[in-house]
Amino acid sequence: AARAVGQAYTTFATQRLGKPPRVAVGRDNRPSGGSLAQGIAEGIAAAGGSALDVGEAPTPALYFATKTLPVDGGIQVTGSHNPPEFNGFKMVLAHDAVFGDDIQVLYRLINDDKLITKAGGTQTAHRGLLTAYRKAIVQRNAPLARRLKVVVDCGNGVTSLVAVETLRELGADVVALFDESDGTFPHHHPDPTVLENLRDLQAVVKKEKAELGIAFDGDGDRIGAVDEKGEPVLGDQLLVLFGRDLVRRMGPGKPVIFDVKCSEVLPQMLKRAGLEPVMWKTGHSFIKQKMKEIGAPLAGEMSGHMFFGGDWYGFDDALLTWPSRRPTSLPRSIPFRRSTACASRSPRGGDCCGPRIPSRSW
Repeated sequence: AARAVGQAYTTFATQRLGKPPRVAVGRDNRPSGGSLAQGIAEGIAAAGGSALDVGEAPTPALYFATKTLPVDGGIQVTGSHNPPEFNGFKMVLAHDAVFGDDIQVLYRLINDDKLITKAGGTQTAHRGLLTAYRKAIVQRNAPLARRLKVVVDCGNGVTSLVAVETLRELGADVVALFDESDGTFPHHHPDPTVLENLRDLQAVVKKEKAELGIAFDGDGDRIGAVDEKGEPVLGDQLLVLFGRDLVRRMGPGKPVIFDVKCSEVLPQMLKRAGLEPVMWKTGHSFIKQKMKEIGAPLAGEMSGHMFFGGDWYGFDDALLTWPSRRPTSLPRSIPFRRSTACASRSPRGGDCCGPRIPSRSW
């Protein structure tokens, strides 16, 4: 099945680009990731494309590869924040997400047996992506205004390979939690929007008297945060902080996109900061498309996806989220909790993004 997806993607890309594509292929650390990535690469090569294996890496690092390596697109094998037995694919072509109707095109190519088979395809390995990714983040953000004590919960996800080292290189005093890469997620599920998954982080922040705590999801494109008291800081509160930092760096009047799950307080706070709030559909692909359409330098979702354009590449990246260029947003006002100023509220349920309603339609 993975081979068919790789071949369908390459068929689609060849039709779109007018030539066989060069494709970066990455994966998170789930047990099935290696075999699925190999299948994707074989499918790309079977259709005449060039597959560049960048290895295990967070999804944002794969996005980074599509911006900085000589490739036409990328495919990340990841189950994101889903249980370890699940897996899937996030795809990029010509700097745009492949989603919606394009996914249906891939399905029809496979279902109607219209896949290209072409000689000349290649499979090669590229090493050094994580090093380049880490250096780019450090170059953009270092040094921190002052040394901060931060608890970092990698949840045994693929950010374990790069997060702690990156934050220490930025100058943070890092207390690492569950930073051994293990795609079975033995300690807790890596979904920081579920409050139960933040319990360990909250406890260690208070025990270590840290100034803040951050948690990553399984593939590193979403962030969760708690303040120095261990209280959750929600996605819309984080977006206000980044919005204020954006005004300091780029001036007022810039559009900032937020998704429909955010609170009604958020647009009020963005306007008060001198920004233009734009509400849009939930979903990282929709948000990135809208950012490109209106030239927004910042966007965020209640779920913890935070997107940075302007002086960055416009994709969602949890590791990039907490240190801004002038690191005055998250740690600017300590205690950290006071600096949220969005609304002194805590989620009432077990989910930072609102209630989840069971569906029987599957």
